[in-house]
Amino acid sequence: MKITQSGLELRDLMEKAIKDCFITNSVYEEIMKMANKDGVVDEHEQRLLSQLQGLLENGSLKKIKG
Repeated sequence: MKITQSGLELRDLMEKAIKDCFITNSVYEEIMKMANKDGVVDEHEQRLLSQLQGLLENGSLKKIKG
């Protein structure tokens, strides 16, 4: 799996949200835009987004207004 610069930036944003145990709507939107900014969601980005979705679904990460 090739790790891209956009994937690293995406990971950094997600790590901050995970550390805080919440993600704001604006940060969530920023993550989605970042994943799509080059027009391709590569394998690394797909895995990160899948992990994010899993954390939201199991309640480990809360999505809040903001």
